[in-house]
Amino acid sequence: MARDLDEVDRGILHMLQLEARETTAQEIADTVGVSPSTVRNRIDQLEAEGVIRGYHPEIDYEAANLPLQILFICSAPPTERSELFEEVMDVHGVVDLRELMTGRRNIHIDVVGTSTKDITRITDAIHDLGLQIDSSELVQQRKRQPFNHFQFAGDGDS
Repeated sequence: MARDLDEVDRGILHMLQLEARETTAQEIADTVGVSPSTVRNRIDQLEAEGVIRGYHPEIDYEAANLPLQILFICSAPPTERSELFEEVMDVHGVVDLRELMTGRRNIHIDVVGTSTKDITRITDAIHDLGLQIDSSELVQQRKRQPFNHFQFAGDGDS
């Protein structure tokens, strides 16, 4: 069950979203107005509760010699959607998945590859699982940003 986050939790989450790797407990503590040990304890608690599920690098796939980035929009029968969603994660080249709650076009799959041969292999694997590919789009670029709901009210930004 989800718990209510207080201002300290929200401040910690905001700062971790901005730069988890380079931000110290002391820097977070200075911003949110608590001790570094409180920050570490809160992070441990947020991890244990599943609020923080991991720390992941943002990869430039093109720079990593994976120039083809494709978004597959798929449809799965509602009764099989969650099971198929889990199985798709095992397909080599899948880097991101989104399961939608309702309607057709209910699974979105981001994949990367070095060649059309890679993409064909991934396409075949998706079909073999029983998903219908409704469309596929070549991705030009993708940007992400922290959700500002977690922004600490005392940091001067809005």
